[in-house]
Amino acid sequence: MTPDTATVSSNVLGTLTLEKPTVEDGAAMWELVNNSTLDLNSSYKYIMMCEFFAETCVVAKENDKVVGFVTAFIPPERQDVVFVWQIGVDASQRGKGVASKILNELLSREACKDVRYVEATVTPSNNASKSLFRRLAKDYKTDCEILECFSEDLFPGDDHEAELTFRVGPIKK
Repeated sequence: MTPDTATVSSNVLGTLTLEKPTVEDGAAMWELVNNSTLDLNSSYKYIMMCEFFAETCVVAKENDKVVGFVTAFIPPERQDVVFVWQIGVDASQRGKGVASKILNELLSREACKDVRYVEATVTPSNNASKSLFRRLAKDYKTDCEILECFSEDLFPGDDHEAELTFRVGPIKK
C-alpha cells in the first residue's frame, strides 16, 4: 500500500480503500454521478480534477471499483479553505458512513494541513449533503454556518435550485 492510500474496515463485503484519484478513475466517477441524482458535469471535469487536483480529491474503492469520491480544491485566495465541489457515494454504499470517511481522509492530507474551513454549496432539497456537513461540524466540535450563495435566477433554465454555502469550521486538527 502506498502513502497515497488509506484502508478502512468496511462491511463483510470487503475493504474500502481511500486513494488519490488517477485519470483512469475519472470515467468511473462520471458514471457514479450519471447513475445518481447529483448534477452531472462533463466527463472531462472528472478527468481534469483527477489530473490537476488529485491532492484534494479522494476516491473510495471496494474491490478496485469506485464506490465514492470527493472532488475539492483550495481556492488560491483562501488557503485556509477546502471547497468541496462534489461528493458522491454509490447507492450500494449509502448509510455506511462512506462520505464522512472520504471527508476525513481529505482533511488528513498534507495538502490540507493549513485548512481550517470546509465549504460546499448545497441545494435546499439535498438533505443528505446538509446532514453530512452538519455531522462533519459535530465530529470536529465546530460550527456549521449556512449562508446564501447562488440564487435560482443565476442558473439558466427553470430546473436548478438556489445553492447555499455550508461553511464548517474552524477545524482544529
